[in-house]
Amino acid sequence: MDPTKVEDDKSIPYNSEKVGAGSGSSEDAVDFEHGQTNALARKLQGRHMQMIAIGGSIGAGLFVGSGSALQSGGPGSLLLAFMVIGGMLLCTMQALGELAVLYPVNGAFYQYSVRFIDEAWGFAMGWDYVINWLVVLPFEITAAGITIEYWRDDINIAVWVVVFLFLLSLIQIFGVRAYGEVELVLGLIKITAVVGFIILGIIIDCGGVPTDNRGYIGAHYWHDPGAFRNGFKGFCTVFVTAAFAFAGTELCGLAAAEAADPRKSLPKATRQVFWRIALFYILSLFIVGLIVRSDNENLLGTSGADTKASPFVLAIQLAGIKGLPSVFNVVITISVLSVANSCAYGSTRTMQALSAQGMGPKFLQYIDSKGRPVWCIIIQLLFGLLAFIGESGRSGEVFTWLLSLAGLSNFFVWGSINLAHIRFRSGWKAHGRSLDELPYRAAFGIIGSYIGLALNWIALIATFYTSVFPIGADPDAETFFKNFLAAPIVLFLYVCWKAYILGRGGLFIRSHQMDIQTGLRCLELGELAEKRQNPLTWPVKFVKELFV
Repeated sequence: MDPTKVEDDKSIPYNSEKVGAGSGSSEDAVDFEHGQTNALARKLQGRHMQMIAIGGSIGAGLFVGSGSALQSGGPGSLLLAFMVIGGMLLCTMQALGELAVLYPVNGAFYQYSVRFIDEAWGFAMGWDYVINWLVVLPFEITAAGITIEYWRDDINIAVWVVVFLFLLSLIQIFGVRAYGEVELVLGLIKITAVVGFIILGIIIDCGGVPTDNRGYIGAHYWHDPGAFRNGFKGFCTVFVTAAFAFAGTELCGLAAAEAADPRKSLPKATRQVFWRIALFYILSLFIVGLIVRSDNENLLGTSGADTKASPFVLAIQLAGIKGLPSVFNVVITISVLSVANSCAYGSTRTMQALSAQGMGPKFLQYIDSKGRPVWCIIIQLLFGLLAFIGESGRSGEVFTWLLSLAGLSNFFVWGSINLAHIRFRSGWKAHGRSLDELPYRAAFGIIGSYIGLALNWIALIATFYTSVFPIGADPDAETFFKNFLAAPIVLFLYVCWKAYILGRGGLFIRSHQMDIQTGLRCLELGELAEKRQNPLTWPVKFVKELFV
């Protein structure tokens, strides 16, 4: 394509303070430009975006849920499954980064599914994502309350539910800037704690703690009781735990709509995901597998909220270090609250975007003058009241069924991001556009998206297998739906919207029919010319795109 035909970035209606939250049409963008209704505030700075990417969703999934994964699959399965999901997410985030920089629209990944895959599939992905965060919030609040029982079990958990809901409401009142600042502070605490644990874990493994009578451990626990437990089933069961631990990684793409300068901040944030996966997940869990036996009785019957079963806390206790387990329990409490904060952000923004595009109740699209989707926030906080179910004698069973609605949501969302990127590249080419026009290009290209999509399918198949044939039990319908309920929910949403639009558009959007223009932010003419005059070699480009 002739570079003189590349659309100047300035010709796109764009405001550094407000962004359209509707369908993204040019008319909407002009309205939002003048500060009319349905406008989100662009107040997230580069530091906020990078911290959301690095530590935004590190929480109970990593610190506590990894205990059950270690017990059911062993350290080898734990490490391999997290590496598979981590590799898949690395590809997914590169794909999302390319799309979100080019189209920094509210609703992000659901919008990309609507535009590049199918309208009904986008509807299903959007509401599945909303449901995911709606039901996870009360669970996270309850989990935060249970962590307090580590010190005070004489105080009713309902008291802590009220306290945490109040704090969460306060953050929502101050808007997206408050969300960013809170995530920045909490993220720094989590990162410091994980790095500190890795250093301490190496010392423990080498026998450098005087109070630890085990002495040098090395890789002993990989041989006794062994690297793998429960065979292939044990390996497959770790996938859901890994997905829960990585949930929220995609939030930096969602936050692009409220970033002050998504073109600069989002690529940097996307690149940070590599370090988050490699350092905070893979390395920390490898250390855990070295210093905590997978058959430790404290790991049996673990739940996502019981910090006494956290392998991180357990590793410190086994080393005989006084006081430090309490410190790390504080970190877990902070992490759980951070994820609860992300729940509120993820659900409200997606809910508002769906409604603004006519895929939800009209009143939910309202945004006040401060850029807050008020009604969406109210609904999210009302769902937070479900945390009081913890007072019920059957709270465990209720939460299990609630979380089953969200269990596979992440796989569907991540798979859809990869598929949307694959379809976008096809549409981009069909419209005669060049890859040189992209402000940011995925480091692994379209091949990475194919790999990410394939790994999502493998994870779904593995989850289906362990749902039908659970470890140590016969096939059971209740067990299956507790693990796989999200799949029929997604199918139901898809069929309902397809029926509503009377099957319009066929099974998928053809490449030549895709709307690649609305909300587009290409490279400016000068940048495109400079990029073509100074091409980078493949190795240099790969390193630059992934790390710099």
